[in-house]
Amino acid sequence: MATHSMNGTKVAVIGLGSMGYGMAASLVRAGFDVAGADVQAAAVARFAKEHGRAAHSPAEAAQDAEIIVTVVVNAAQTRDVLFGPNGAAGAAKPGAVIISSATMSPKDAVELAGFAAEQGLLYLDAPISGGAHRAAEGALTILASGEAAAFAKARPALDAMAATLYELGDRPGTGASFKMINQLLAGVHIAAACEAITFAKRLDLDIAKVYEVITGSAGNSWMFENRVPHVLEGDYTPRSAVDIFTKDLGIIGDMSRDQKFPTPIAAQALQMFLMTAAAGMGRDDDASVARLYAKITGVDLPTQS
Repeated sequence: MATHSMNGTKVAVIGLGSMGYGMAASLVRAGFDVAGADVQAAAVARFAKEHGRAAHSPAEAAQDAEIIVTVVVNAAQTRDVLFGPNGAAGAAKPGAVIISSATMSPKDAVELAGFAAEQGLLYLDAPISGGAHRAAEGALTILASGEAAAFAKARPALDAMAATLYELGDRPGTGASFKMINQLLAGVHIAAACEAITFAKRLDLDIAKVYEVITGSAGNSWMFENRVPHVLEGDYTPRSAVDIFTKDLGIIGDMSRDQKFPTPIAAQALQMFLMTAAAGMGRDDDASVARLYAKITGVDLPTQS
């Protein structure tokens, strides 16, 4: 993580959720003058108290900013906070760079980059990976694509937020495509992990021991290792919600249809997340797919006392 001071370069961070808050804090530590905006007033108040400046709209956050970081849920929200009423794009310095971090389809990334160019702004298609803990440490993985000028302007901020920066070409949409391949695998691996651990319970195995054995064996995945502890603890507080994967695997479905390329395994995983959401767990942790299997099959998984 970079610690060199940037002499107070103004940065707006729009979206102070679990990822955006950590990213904004990392920018403050690196010497940037950061204004944060979020629809949740409590998140803005906390940020102002602990780190930087509070802003009550994206436009206020972006006033004279040279760098705008958007960390909202999807393309529609990104469009809104940048180009909607009180949007950040109109308030930023001419030639400012937008670092767009929401997971979205490549088509949407290309369209947003076009809107930015019309307003004389640079645009970096820069989805993120790594979770809230790594966001707070300034140790994210960022999958970025965009023109050289956008990279040049954004680089000090990227250095502050990321441990690993992949530069994936000069066209917006490429970063988004890489991220969607990651999300295809992540969604499938979570669904598979949930299926396996709940099946293990049906077989009357000690699932804590199953976890130990699988994490030391060829069947392990990063998602099995990371998510199964939520099942073992019976803790479904959302670190990443079921609804994220109904969205992201839905985008994979749209992309695969456009490309006339079959993605049957991703489609099955999408149905598992949709069923979990339909059962009332859309806002819970994505490991809740295990609870859906348990409900259907009458298996007793651990619960928090």
